[in-house]
Amino acid sequence: MRQGPLSGLRIIEFAGIGPGPFCGMLLSDLGADVVRIDRKGGGRGAPSDVTSRGRRSVALDLKSPAAVETCLKLMEKADGIIEGFRPGVMERLGLGPDVALQRNPKLVYGRMTGWGQHGPYAHAAGHDMNYIAITGALHAIGTDEKPVPPLNLVGDFGGGALYLAFGLLAGVIHARETGRGQVVDCAMSDGAASLMAMFYGFKAAGMWKEERRTNLLDGGAHFYDTYKCADGRWVSIGSIEPQFYALLLEKTGIDDPDFQRQMDRGAWPQLREKLAHVIAQKTRDEWTEIMGGTDVCFAPVLDLDEAPKHPHNVARKTFVEVEGVTQPAPAPRFSATPGRIQGPPPAIGAHSREALLEWGFSGLELDDLAAAGALAG
Repeated sequence: MRQGPLSGLRIIEFAGIGPGPFCGMLLSDLGADVVRIDRKGGGRGAPSDVTSRGRRSVALDLKSPAAVETCLKLMEKADGIIEGFRPGVMERLGLGPDVALQRNPKLVYGRMTGWGQHGPYAHAAGHDMNYIAITGALHAIGTDEKPVPPLNLVGDFGGGALYLAFGLLAGVIHARETGRGQVVDCAMSDGAASLMAMFYGFKAAGMWKEERRTNLLDGGAHFYDTYKCADGRWVSIGSIEPQFYALLLEKTGIDDPDFQRQMDRGAWPQLREKLAHVIAQKTRDEWTEIMGGTDVCFAPVLDLDEAPKHPHNVARKTFVEVEGVTQPAPAPRFSATPGRIQGPPPAIGAHSREALLEWGFSGLELDDLAAAGALAG
């Protein structure tokens, strides 16, 4: 039995990379029945393929008309689909939204791309860094010398997968109320731009400069930055509010009157140097003992080995282990219908017959598909 607030929701995921699988993971973790259409002959399914967890895999040869028809029959029974190909690919396969919505008028057709379904860049290749570059986000993140890619968290996952999951569920609610499905055009560039809303507001209010590390939240302020400790490890300090800043000065033993100029931007570089000197006198663990869990707004900067062992993460069971692989637990949390990891990453085609039978195909139909070479597993 699948568990979570999305239990009963049926989603078809056309296998891809990056934000598509991550979106499928989010939906599956919250209980949706996500059936992934994999390319026949593929070889994924290792326990380390964390974002593929929790789904069932049906392996089809989409060059076969019989396999295409199988996908359309699945769409007839689905609430939504996820696809992340370049614009036009699904149409060329005979699986575009026009055909799909004729078969199932309530279907929510989720399309994930970097640039969107239209626009001058729509058919160009790209990666996370490129998508966020045209939104202002990449320019705002980095050092004095250069913008720095913030992993692929802002475009692929924040601006892409999360917005697709949000859009898909909004579409499902609308379809259940009206009987009308629709296409969700999820562009990572659009989502990343949306994530920048507050900063465009800051700019309009005259509170944001284009130069990196000169602003309140980009490392420009001495009280909102990371600092190197005596042992070479790092801590994060975010003492913005006056009472939190006063506690920072108390905990660090700073009585230099220059630090009373908290919001004087001209003083920030000098105060950062002074605070860096103070922080460098103790190890990260010593500062954690002094400031951890206080209103300083402090946390040690942990690596991927350390993070799952932090007491707060341990207490909340933020990380779990599946088949020997440590990975994040489902989020967010629900009081009445908690989510869970529905299973490890599947081998390609591991559930071809099981899933299709459950979705209403007959054994004879599956035998015919297998004999035609359209189905594996």
